[in-house]
Amino acid sequence: MNYREPLSQRAVAISISTSPDMALLGLGPEHLDDAMTEVARHLLAMGARLLYGGDLREHGFSRLLFELVARHRRDADLGDERVGVSNYLAWPVHAHLSADRLIELSNALKGSAEVLCMGPDGTVVLPEARGPATTAPATDKEWADGLTAMRMAVRSASDARIVLGGTVEGFKGRMPGVAEEALLSLENEQPLFLLGGFGGCTFDIAVELGLTPNTGPNRSWLGRGRFSGFSVDSLRNGLTANENKALVATAHIDQAVALVLRGFLRQEKIAGN
Repeated sequence: MNYREPLSQRAVAISISTSPDMALLGLGPEHLDDAMTEVARHLLAMGARLLYGGDLREHGFSRLLFELVARHRRDADLGDERVGVSNYLAWPVHAHLSADRLIELSNALKGSAEVLCMGPDGTVVLPEARGPATTAPATDKEWADGLTAMRMAVRSASDARIVLGGTVEGFKGRMPGVAEEALLSLENEQPLFLLGGFGGCTFDIAVELGLTPNTGPNRSWLGRGRFSGFSVDSLRNGLTANENKALVATAHIDQAVALVLRGFLRQEKIAGN
């Protein structure tokens, strides 16, 4: 019988963006980077595949994941050739990139990660079949439709989601990205982990779910009220209510990682019985 990594059949979506609360919490941008790095590293070591919907900006989270998976290859089962990181580019995020540039990037990542270009309807489009790059600006509706379609595709391709941070201003789309991705998970009963110790949109979602009192800024953002119909039971992540409250409260990444892995392993144990 071949040995199987504990999470080798799991695809985990990661939702993250800069949090407006970092300075207030006595934290810097590097703490958010470190948090995602440690979560991702442990998941890869247990065989999970990671899915992320982001752009390709320098020093962005996509680049951080590419560097991470290049150093810490996914511990896959024997014969499993799937890459460790799949980065989804929404239309029109990739519209200004040439097919040659996208193919060059894909070749550089081969074996460890992949870049998937999405069409306006959320289906994968090959770079060479996409058409020429364009500099024409997209409309607000094109951005909203394209981002939602990409996020729905990631939700369908993943088994669970981890969210942390999250900007609530200056975003494109129908609501903050972290919020829309978390909402899709909740609406589809997908396991969801809220790492609220870094503030931002994730913390606001935790407030709406009754996991923590609102000790931060009293923010209003598009879509926030849609979370009030959910509770801690909606997370379905293998953790108890108290463990989820601890996950929301902690900025200690070792504790957060331990809780996330505990939830995943409990789910695997239940699935195996």
